[in-house]
Amino acid sequence: MTAIQPPFLTNLEPLQKTLTPELGLVCITADKQVRFRTMTRTRYLQLSREKQESGLREIYQHNLQRLFTALDFCQENQIRLYRMSSGLFPLSDMEDNIGADILEEMSADLGKIGEKAEKLQIRMVLHPDQYVVLSSDSADVVQTSIKILERHARTMDLLGLPRSPWSLMNIHGGKSQRLEQLVRVICELPPAIKSRLTFENDEYAYSGSEILAVCEATGVPMVFDAHHHICHENLDSYDDPSVAAMFYAARETWENPDWQLVHISNGETAFRDRKHSDMITAMPDVYHQAPWIEVEAKQKEVAIAHLRSWWLIENNHK
Repeated sequence: MTAIQPPFLTNLEPLQKTLTPELGLVCITADKQVRFRTMTRTRYLQLSREKQESGLREIYQHNLQRLFTALDFCQENQIRLYRMSSGLFPLSDMEDNIGADILEEMSADLGKIGEKAEKLQIRMVLHPDQYVVLSSDSADVVQTSIKILERHARTMDLLGLPRSPWSLMNIHGGKSQRLEQLVRVICELPPAIKSRLTFENDEYAYSGSEILAVCEATGVPMVFDAHHHICHENLDSYDDPSVAAMFYAARETWENPDWQLVHISNGETAFRDRKHSDMITAMPDVYHQAPWIEVEAKQKEVAIAHLRSWWLIENNHK
């Protein structure tokens, strides 16, 4: 499968010139409308094979229906960006292949998600969990990380989502001071992964400039996170000149700059608090030029509505 551009974005002027930024919902809603079921590995291993299969099948069918509900919710609330949960289909990467086989059997139903997303013009993305560490000094950890990404990539294929940064899989750099290995591993990834892969700067291991260097060396887009940046650099404002500089530098890593995605969160108890707050009350001024923004706030859709009530109004006056 080659990288494709969603048909509803062809022949458009650059989004940032014609539209206000699109604010994205992360995984679930603050209310109970969008929720997903799971099963722990410990519980799974206690079950007979028959119950493992029936249990996973029931959860997968439930979560798939909830995914349809999430798209409906986004449509109703005029949200065009949705981050899927990395645990949408739990235990599908087990070596027994039970979960993976169930997903293959459900392929016809899974494929309807991509069709619905395209019809509703909703962009769907994924953020694999923290256990994906391509820069680990353990070969086993790297191989396990690649297997996790392969499973996510296959699931996205089954969901009918394109192999391009439009339907990105975003991860962190992982273990610090391993830039050369990280670049080498990325370059060797299979197309189903690399075609969707993006990297995000973090608060601890990889600064914005370090992740930028990785992205430039590998041709992988950079997802700039302004809050991670101010925490890592010990800054006092989202409008520090380095924030805008990193935003523009990250944009250059996107072959299609209209697809550039950034993250925003605020500190819970202080400006540089790494824990996320309920709402977003401070935004980088440069984010008025961001086409797509994932809102990483605890109050989810409530935080999006709040941003629309003040920040997007400011944007419209610029």
